[in-house]
Amino acid sequence: MLVKDVMTKNSFTVDNKASVLEAKDIMSKKNVNKLPVLNKAGQLVGILTANDLDRVTPSEATTLDVYEMGYLLSKVTVEKVMTKKPITVSPEETVEEAARIMADNDFGCLPVMDGKKLVGIITDSDLFKMFIEMFNARTPGIRAVITLKDEPGKLSELSKILGEATAQIVSCVTTPADNPAYRKVTMKVTGITLPRFKEIAEACGKIEDIRKV
Repeated sequence: MLVKDVMTKNSFTVDNKASVLEAKDIMSKKNVNKLPVLNKAGQLVGILTANDLDRVTPSEATTLDVYEMGYLLSKVTVEKVMTKKPITVSPEETVEEAARIMADNDFGCLPVMDGKKLVGIITDSDLFKMFIEMFNARTPGIRAVITLKDEPGKLSELSKILGEATAQIVSCVTTPADNPAYRKVTMKVTGITLPRFKEIAEACGKIEDIRKV
């Protein structure tokens, strides 16, 4: 899966010369908490988040009244609080690489650039939605976590037996196990009973968890 498949296209943006009050208004009205920042030429120059705005907004303990706060915030421009020169990704980048960049840098989003043109933004919310789809979380079935030997043919063996039992695999994700000689397989199936699935899984590996979902 590529970034272009999960990113938010035509994302809302804000001008770098806009005030933080204008930015807060955009976020509130559009129900977003991250905005790519463009200059007058339409070039990406930064990224603004709700956390950035919180850092320049007076706390409730301030002695300023609402008019004074409004006046001060109207004088602070987006370019003064945004993150400049943000890391970006291409729409053709893999989703897992985008997720790695976000996790390694503690980012909640990445602007998506096609050359010099902003074409979207990929956020942690986009990744959560992809995670739900990857595990087919909205489809009822039987979900199991099975530890298999990390050897060629082990997963295909399990899949073949399930197919012969008329089970349909609706999601399958593998992850490293504690022992490098094994891998964990998280699988959801339909068209089979839990006892039968358990019997097949136990014949191929070790069941860590199995349940109807």
